[in-house]
Amino acid sequence: MEPIYLRIFEDIEAKILSGEWRPGDRIPKEHDLVKSYGCSRMTVTKALTTLVERGLVVRKRKTGSFVAAPQIDRTVMDIQDIGTEAVLAGHEHRYEILMRRIDTLGQAEARQLHGHADAEVLRIQCLHIVDGKPTAIERRIILLDAVPLARDETFASAPPAEWLLSQVPWSKAKHVIRAVSADAATARILEIKRGEPCLNLIRQTWQNDRMVTYVEITHPGDRFQFAGIFHPAEKHALRRQPHEAPP
Repeated sequence: MEPIYLRIFEDIEAKILSGEWRPGDRIPKEHDLVKSYGCSRMTVTKALTTLVERGLVVRKRKTGSFVAAPQIDRTVMDIQDIGTEAVLAGHEHRYEILMRRIDTLGQAEARQLHGHADAEVLRIQCLHIVDGKPTAIERRIILLDAVPLARDETFASAPPAEWLLSQVPWSKAKHVIRAVSADAATARILEIKRGEPCLNLIRQTWQNDRMVTYVEITHPGDRFQFAGIFHPAEKHALRRQPHEAPP
């Protein structure tokens, strides 16, 4: 049989990830959970401690436990969403949703993403425009079993990355940066020549062992760069930085 503390953990996790319980909502008091699950206080404490360790819950002395605010999207590379970066750097940013559709994972994608074939996903293609220039194509897959709220989200008020950061706690991220040549479709959208060099960022994020989203973001090579300052024993910081095209 499944341990009771694990059942409590999974029940609370499901309510948080589904959006039923929002950041700042109070978790039922420990004695209420003890009563609901017919278990000891130690069992409830173990479940809540695990939720705290996963970043889903914060415990405040004398006031109780609350749903945690989503973490800022920050790993060893410290990469934030494109719009936030642009605004913080003093640039104007806007975006256009070029494509949005509900779909399923194919066999090859499922193997690549370590997911399940036929899993429902939301596919989005978004164009980011900084200072009037097309600066990035964002091609994203959101796993709907992990983020059910995305099914009806239009992203009219916030781009996908910003919306996800405000809605979904994550526990692990992986980044790959590579150089690619613009294919015909990418060149047309970014208003560059086919074959021109681009920077491509691939990012995957998970909540525990469940993948939340997979995204590929492609920048024209002469409009963005990745730069960072590193110090021993400190977290590495790496940010996208817009820069002017060479003369």
